[in-house]
Amino acid sequence: QFQHRSFTTMMKLTILAALAGTAAAFAPSASNVATTTGLCMSDETSVLEEPAVDNAAALIAEETPVTPPAMVINGWSADAALPLHGLPGAIAPLGFFDPLGFSKDADLNTAKRLREAEIMHGRVAMMATIGYIIGESTPTITYGMDVHHTIANNQIPEVPGTVLFPFFLAINIAEALRASVGWVEPGLGPLFSLREKYYPGDIGFDPFGLKPKDAKDFANMQTKELSNGRLAMLAAAGMCVQEQVNGQGILENLGF
Repeated sequence: QFQHRSFTTMMKLTILAALAGTAAAFAPSASNVATTTGLCMSDETSVLEEPAVDNAAALIAEETPVTPPAMVINGWSADAALPLHGLPGAIAPLGFFDPLGFSKDADLNTAKRLREAEIMHGRVAMMATIGYIIGESTPTITYGMDVHHTIANNQIPEVPGTVLFPFFLAINIAEALRASVGWVEPGLGPLFSLREKYYPGDIGFDPFGLKPKDAKDFANMQTKELSNGRLAMLAAAGMCVQEQVNGQGILENLGF
């Protein structure tokens, strides 16, 4: 009987051991659990890091200044990489001619101001060259039919003050109107600065409608005006010096 009980007990222990081994086969191992946990943590970490990257990109985008598009005026848009910011006027054979470097490293306002000065002086010089010839070589009310009268350099002192006053008043009014169109008022911005939307020389005075609509045609006409103005500045200076040297009128000096 004792042997029978011992045999029964051993059978039970054997069965329990077999069941325990079978159950262990279906249980997850420690390494698998650790690996799974590591993967889960890795996934969670990547999920948490992605918003941080997005936030950093958003901050960089907010801090980066947005460059406004270049303003186009009469078909011209400023380009700092070009001489005088790309304003027309460079002609063959010299191209862009600035031997003294007045426009070197000039900002946009300075470039526009230099061109404003050049084109306005050119326009005055073109009128002056015509005035030299007409004023001293044509019949006038003051000098009668004698076409070889006082040379132009000496005519101003002979003009009565009652005639000069309205003449200079008209010049002042014209200059004030021109300044109000293109220049920033004192106190409303830096001194000697042109309006942002103002194109140098374009004061809106075009009674004959000669201003081209096409950008290329406008640049071509602007270049022609600059070329004639530059020639006229040299001519007016030469006329003044010539009259001071020999005291003769322009056409009289040429033999007419």
